[in-house]
Amino acid sequence: MVHADRESSPATVSRRTLVAVLGAAVASGALIGTERASAAPSARAAGAGLDDPAKKEIAMELVSSAENSSLDWKAQYKYIEDIGDGRGYTAGIIGFCSGTGDMLDLVQLYADRKSGNVLAKYLPALRKVNGSDSHAGLDPNYPRDWRTAAKDTVFQQCQNDERDRVYFNPAVSQGKTDGLRALGQFCYYDAIVMHGDGGDPTSFSNIRKRALRSAKPPAQGGDETTYLNAFLDARVWAMKQEEAHSDTSRVDTEQRVFLRKGNLDLNTPLDWKTYGDSYHIG
Repeated sequence: MVHADRESSPATVSRRTLVAVLGAAVASGALIGTERASAAPSARAAGAGLDDPAKKEIAMELVSSAENSSLDWKAQYKYIEDIGDGRGYTAGIIGFCSGTGDMLDLVQLYADRKSGNVLAKYLPALRKVNGSDSHAGLDPNYPRDWRTAAKDTVFQQCQNDERDRVYFNPAVSQGKTDGLRALGQFCYYDAIVMHGDGGDPTSFSNIRKRALRSAKPPAQGGDETTYLNAFLDARVWAMKQEEAHSDTSRVDTEQRVFLRKGNLDLNTPLDWKTYGDSYHIG
């Protein structure tokens, strides 16, 4: 994410900067379906899951290091810009987009919880531009009003709740169903944040299906490390299908680093790199 409050050096290149430069389309986010668990309790994840508050904070910071070039994910509530990827405005803590429906859902939730808010008047325009990169009915004041809304704790909570409903909770649920611990659940979450879960070959569910062709998760009697390597291989394949995602450092120098160290519970301290920048969580 590129904005005035970014804490990294001017030379830092985040994923969204790469998307803006390359102008490639990114898949939209959607709810994923979770499969029923068939494994015995002994095959389930051990230790705290990613939904543990401390682990979830780590997950937010890890994703923000790649999405925003900063660990300060809460500073992104006010972020908004058109990064030229064909999805209209990208905004907020997880990159809600005016062209993919998740921004519309978010603003509708905000209106439901606080009628007459500064963004409510844009709902008709958001419905019309959904599925396109158009700014019709949004310019020139929508970015200003978004930043105003971002000061409201009600809107901040709406962003948190939609992030969880669309991305975080489905990823963690599927991870637990597969018997994965916190690291595996995070690998799922990062994948659905980037790729969404539509029907295209690079969506989260299809990345997972690709991994299942070569390895079994713990819930099916497989080795967790072997399966996660297969999943990350499938993820790298998916990323390389789009030029905008072709830099795979968020897998190679982040997730695989933790996996090679056997840190399946995603315990601190954590040291990693994304897009060449070094990060640490103590």
